[in-house]
Amino acid sequence: MNKLNKDSCISILGAGNIGMSIARGLLGSQRFQPENICLTRRRIKLLSRMQETGVRIEKENQKAVEASEIIIIAVEPQQADGLLREIKPVLQPDRHILISVVTGVKIDQIKQIAGEKIKVIRAMPNIAISVGESMTCLTANGAGEDSLEVATGLFDLLGRTLIINEDEMIAATAIGACGVAFFLRAIRAASQGGIEIGLQSEHALTIATQAAKGAASLLLSAGSHPEQEIDKVTTPKGCTIAGLNLMEYEGFSSAMIKGISLSAEKAAVLYTGRKTG
Repeated sequence: MNKLNKDSCISILGAGNIGMSIARGLLGSQRFQPENICLTRRRIKLLSRMQETGVRIEKENQKAVEASEIIIIAVEPQQADGLLREIKPVLQPDRHILISVVTGVKIDQIKQIAGEKIKVIRAMPNIAISVGESMTCLTANGAGEDSLEVATGLFDLLGRTLIINEDEMIAATAIGACGVAFFLRAIRAASQGGIEIGLQSEHALTIATQAAKGAASLLLSAGSHPEQEIDKVTTPKGCTIAGLNLMEYEGFSSAMIKGISLSAEKAAVLYTGRKTG
């Protein structure tokens, strides 16, 4: 397989939170027919609502692989080895592209089980993929330009993509995948502040959410540094700089940096307790 087309069949093995988010994003892109998307999960009853959308639900991973060209591995790290051994007999190097979104599992480690000739791409999206706003980092590590092009084309439909070196993947996981939760917590804190100073709760959350979206959009559209945009709204003796200075005094930036660092440390040892890159 050397290109992504509307007739490509995609199987997501281990459709938990991130797997179902990917499926919802694929459906929302309107690029694929529901019947060309197949989901598997050990507790298959949890996929009943997804089945109502028209996607295929399969209990057996091997059957899902046989029916698809693109295979997305979305299980927990401790389940990865067992799944790879299960599907190895039906993987075809000249037909399948294996995309792993499993935290901490290196491409070489996947190939040791799945087969050295299997084309493997490692990807790290986030849950915003369900609404087409993921930041997905990709690495191929010698899988070939064609396979990387297919993976990039797929995830470009679901947000932004960035091709990185594999040794950057853990750091990308901490800021790109875990980071969604950090920014959501920041929005929650802003909305709570709004409530404290007199806003109704639903109004506070709407204002905080749109303010966060606007801040991100400024950076993405202009390619500017955050401080450049901050300088535009911090006037001498003004209310913005007063708030910023107090947040910094209380450790806002330091707490974010330490949280990201700790998440990276944890992500590095999720796969059978071994350090990975």
